[in-house]
Amino acid sequence: MGFPTHLLADDEQLVLVLRRHIKVIAWPILLLILILALIGASFLIDQPILTLIVAALGLIVALRWVLWPILKWWNEIYVLTTKRLILRQGVFNRSGHDMPLSRLNEVSFEHSLFERMLGCGTLKVENASEGGPLVLTDIPKVEVVQRSLYELADDLRGVQGRGLDASVARSLDDAFDGEYQYRGNRAEAASDTPEDPGRRR
Repeated sequence: MGFPTHLLADDEQLVLVLRRHIKVIAWPILLLILILALIGASFLIDQPILTLIVAALGLIVALRWVLWPILKWWNEIYVLTTKRLILRQGVFNRSGHDMPLSRLNEVSFEHSLFERMLGCGTLKVENASEGGPLVLTDIPKVEVVQRSLYELADDLRGVQGRGLDASVARSLDDAFDGEYQYRGNRAEAASDTPEDPGRRR
């Protein structure tokens, strides 16, 4: 999962590249398993014409209700940098939206009990424009993303040109494990981190 770095400004760092939670494609995956099971069962009947019909219907269903939703999910990304929240979506025709963090007013989240168990939720981002809030659904680790947006926006309004705070980088790495990682200058972030006295022992 990546985002072209040449699209970033010279003093802009890439922080997070996210896709919607994998639960979005849970039904297409289950449908694919069902299609494969039906095709496999048709072989047991030992009627080649019936097997061919089932396989053809299965292929059509798989293309429309399995492959297409997965392609749409794969090509919809949310990018968080030190200056912007970037949205990109579309398989053939691409569309995008950029929100400067300097115009961010409020960020809230909500998640149901089931979403809390899965570790995702809905993020609502308010900016200075009159277009209404930007609602992003099925965001992984939504609480960490919300806090990161606030901290990055505060950094941007404070000291211009300052790198991503090391505590933010550490919290992102811890929360997203190996799947979504901090993309900035790790050495630079580490240099700002005070040494833990316990490590000297």
